[in-house]
Amino acid sequence: MAALGGLIASAMQLYSFLVIIYIFMSWFPNARETSFGQMLGSIVEPFLEPFRKVIPPLGMIDISPIVAILALNFASRGVLALFS
Repeated sequence: MAALGGLIASAMQLYSFLVIIYIFMSWFPNARETSFGQMLGSIVEPFLEPFRKVIPPLGMIDISPIVAILALNFASRGVLALFS
């Protein structure tokens, strides 16, 4: 069972990296309009959308992805604790 928990936690960590890559893509003009950016957006945006509904942007800064990554890391630790 611990191996399954490790696999799920690793998948969650990989998803966190995808969210971070998607965030960094916003720093480059038209990066999200590429085929890779659109594919990544279709994977990441459904997860980020509920956080964006709850947390308003602070001026030009959107902190909802940071909260989403923290929630994902918290869930990952919970999975590891549950399966170990």
